[in-house]
Amino acid sequence: MEEKLLLTEKQEKVCTIILNRPERRNALSPLLLFQLADTFNCIKEEGEIRCLVIRGVGDIAFSSGYDITAIPTQVSPEVMEALRKKNPLRLALEAIHDFPYPVIAMINGVAFGAGCELAMACDIRIAVETAQFGMPPAKLGMVYMPAGIMQFVNVAGLANAKEIFFAGRSYPASRAKEMGLVHYVLPADQFASFTEEMAREISENAPLSLRGIKTIFNACLKHQQIEPEDMKHIEMIVAQALNSEDLKEGQKAFLERRKPVFKGR
Repeated sequence: MEEKLLLTEKQEKVCTIILNRPERRNALSPLLLFQLADTFNCIKEEGEIRCLVIRGVGDIAFSSGYDITAIPTQVSPEVMEALRKKNPLRLALEAIHDFPYPVIAMINGVAFGAGCELAMACDIRIAVETAQFGMPPAKLGMVYMPAGIMQFVNVAGLANAKEIFFAGRSYPASRAKEMGLVHYVLPADQFASFTEEMAREISENAPLSLRGIKTIFNACLKHQQIEPEDMKHIEMIVAQALNSEDLKEGQKAFLERRKPVFKGR
């Protein structure tokens, strides 16, 4: 019997969604992301939940990032267009953004790459003190899409976002809190109860207020638009990186657990 990629637990007006790929440290496969978006949309349609919590299964990883074996290394214009129209990561992130009530990221371990962005897309982020954060695309030979970069600018500010992406290093939870990536950092024995209490408290507030406040926050961010000509240039840069020898080397080095040798081509 195939193991479920997502688990859900409901308690009154709170629902917890659990990423369930322990063998891959909860890496985000396209199928998992499509299912995550569907789950959010189904819960929204049911209309009973007032606060959602996302966490990873176990106590090692929230999510180690996008499943590196699923990243394409040969990208045609047609593939770029398809990814833009139905990019599984963007669908999942938009589902979080469009969910009418607050979403809490319960960061129970490492949150790297797309897993880190998934956490940043949530309205509130609570981390266990052993959690680690990082955005390693520069270490893999990738160019991250502007929507993802802007997410970090909005959460941590321009200066911190530049360091996070340029350095590509891993940060402990204490430093992540200093940078604004998380709201709370807690020891393991207090982590779950604190998150549960926060979710319960939010869920008991007035539904119209919660929906209205989230709608206003989302509306405040809508002015962040990239000009069409700039977006075309950005897409060319992203495609160039995806078709590069450096990305293949970055993936190979990651899987072989060694430092990559980049050649700039």
